[in-house]
Amino acid sequence: MVDNVPLWVPTPERIASEPVTAFMVEASAKAGTTFSSYADLHRWSIDSRADFWNLVWDFCGVVGDKGERLLTDGDRMPGAAFFPDARLNFAENLLRKRGAADAIVFKGEDKVLRRLSWDDLHALVSRLQQLFISLGVKQGDRVAAMMPNMPEAAAGMLAAASIGAVWSSCSPDFGEQGVLDRFGQIEPVVFLAPDGYWYNGKQNDVSAKVQAILAKLPSVRQAILVDYLGTARQAATAMPNAAALDDALAPFEARDVTFERLPFSHPLYILYSSGTTGIPKCIVHGAGGTLLQHLKEHQFHGGVKDGDRLFYFTTCGWMMWNWLISGLATGATLLLYDGSPFHPNGNILFDYADAERMTYFGTSAKFIDTLRKSGLRPIDSHDLSTVRTVSSTGSPLSPEGFAFVYDGIKKDVHLASISGGTDIVSCFVLGVPVEPVWSGEIQAAGLGMAVDVWDDEARPVRQEKGELVCARAFPSMPVAFWNDPDGKKYHAAYFERFDNVWCHGDFAEWTVHGGMVIHGRSDATLNPGGVRIGTAEIYNQVEQMPEIAEALCIGQDFDGDVRVVLFVRLAEGVALDDDLEKRIRTKIRTGCSPRHVPAKIVAVADIPRTKSGKITELAVRDIVHGREVKNKEALANPQALELFRNLESLRS
Repeated sequence: MVDNVPLWVPTPERIASEPVTAFMVEASAKAGTTFSSYADLHRWSIDSRADFWNLVWDFCGVVGDKGERLLTDGDRMPGAAFFPDARLNFAENLLRKRGAADAIVFKGEDKVLRRLSWDDLHALVSRLQQLFISLGVKQGDRVAAMMPNMPEAAAGMLAAASIGAVWSSCSPDFGEQGVLDRFGQIEPVVFLAPDGYWYNGKQNDVSAKVQAILAKLPSVRQAILVDYLGTARQAATAMPNAAALDDALAPFEARDVTFERLPFSHPLYILYSSGTTGIPKCIVHGAGGTLLQHLKEHQFHGGVKDGDRLFYFTTCGWMMWNWLISGLATGATLLLYDGSPFHPNGNILFDYADAERMTYFGTSAKFIDTLRKSGLRPIDSHDLSTVRTVSSTGSPLSPEGFAFVYDGIKKDVHLASISGGTDIVSCFVLGVPVEPVWSGEIQAAGLGMAVDVWDDEARPVRQEKGELVCARAFPSMPVAFWNDPDGKKYHAAYFERFDNVWCHGDFAEWTVHGGMVIHGRSDATLNPGGVRIGTAEIYNQVEQMPEIAEALCIGQDFDGDVRVVLFVRLAEGVALDDDLEKRIRTKIRTGCSPRHVPAKIVAVADIPRTKSGKITELAVRDIVHGREVKNKEALANPQALELFRNLESLRS
């Protein structure tokens, strides 16, 4: 049954104040017509992509030389080139504001609170830039960081980008092998890490892990340890080519940051795929495309303005960190948080919102659902009068989650459910602050994004589930994959299903309101609690254990989320008892991260494989969810599928 009453409708005053409304006026003038709705504006942004992105550049005040050409080979995907003559610097666009106002506020779970003004941030970036240059860092070199979400991570990225170096980061709870699987591929010359971090009331020293990682990263010229626990200087003395940040910066006085203007597609970030079929793929994103896409999303879809106070609960290992940091380009204050969102009692993020007059509250669907089940009602306990937008991503937000936001958090707020990915360091579908919010629906496709839902025959479908695609090129497509000189991995990742059309791997559906519902991943990527993880990373740990002959991992839809289920075929004479389960979980937690730990571990006698010997995760996932497998003829042992049907252990 279709819900005919929206959960929220923007007031005329809200609509008039939104940046997208002002942009629509300018777009109408440019197009020689009058756009009366978001749908009109979106249609023009697709039909006239060059004019649209040109106007985004001008409206958002991008600093740089635009060049003559706006878009070449626009019908090729990949192959299209936006602003091929442009020269700009990403960090210059994020650091154009100066003064004593807050640029970054940092709250740590251990009660630490720090503030950096725009001048403070500029000074820290200046000193880091000088340090990097003294270490011989140059254009194209990689600077890697295993960092908490603290100001030094943001400043390190900006310093690297100012030179034209490439930034890559993960969070400090990754296991040693998880870090090496990523950074080992890109050979960083500088490595930033903390002495430790706090989570759920516990102090976690990572100095031994950092030392072990450095022993296997011979490309690193200098490791820089950032003080969080107060032991960075002591830890650095035990490592070769390592120094505490304060000591490393001591020779350098703050001065004006210099910015190297580089081509629009110059590499800015390396992000990582989930590692479903092997070690993670290294996805290279360009500076210009990332900047334009984030400016568009922040201002037109998030309603972010100069002076706003922008928060997203994220780690440095998730693309939402990259998205968050770009808020500096709009002149917003970044509100950073590191630690558990529920320590000690579930109120810490709302306490933060109150204290810092947060205007944009970004979180995950899992957080909202957990809050709903906990019985906490911030609407009754907190003054959230400054919050204009609540944003949710990571996994689909349930209708119950939508209802809770308005019933339990704030009644008059724009709820922006958003979805995109690491692959595009941005969103395909997201919020529109001048349109109604309907229960369970993402509001619309992003401006400039030719998003659609196709069936298996490449036919667009409405109110029917299908593959989420993007039919035309956009600026934040990856520049390349690392170590993929002929582009085969890149092409295989997105363009094998439909020629010259991006196929994202999401199972999606348009609604009668023109919104979208994401039904989850259509491939084997796991997404528990909104965190993308790969099965191969789990296998790499579990199958080192002599008790485990073989393993298969799926995501099971359960209780409004996705939980990780690990099936194990045991070695001869081994039983799956409590002790073995505990050791399996410990192995995964220490070798990968806490997020990889399965909710259920189930012993099975056999695991289905294709005729070429590959395990079939998708087939098992279908059987577990009660769906029939269509291609059993491709399996060498199709009878094994019956071992996974109607398992009692997966009903609770």
